[in-house]
Amino acid sequence: MISLRDIALALTGASMLLLPTASYAASFDCEAKTLQPDEKAICDIRALNDADVKMVTTFDLLSGLMAMGARGTLQDEQTAWLKKRQACGADTSCIKAAYDERLLQLDSTYKKINRPL
Repeated sequence: MISLRDIALALTGASMLLLPTASYAASFDCEAKTLQPDEKAICDIRALNDADVKMVTTFDLLSGLMAMGARGTLQDEQTAWLKKRQACGADTSCIKAAYDERLLQLDSTYKKINRPL
């Protein structure tokens, strides 16, 4: 059985081929003048940029599979997670841990979705 993580990894790889430059993370413009410390770190460190791409791809896929009410809950969780990531400031290990945790949460949510076998 193909997991949401497998799909996200495949799409992450494909989306990285489409990026013309490293000036964009998946969820924000790295050229913006008002970048927060966590965003600057994500733009500067390829592994964090890749984690952002993977998280956003996974989040978008999962959002498309959920009913409207559940999407609102998922969005609220994403907003809370974003505040947690922002609280990391420029601490790259904290940012990486935040992405790892969020991807596990999204994977767990995917596994709970009722779907035909």
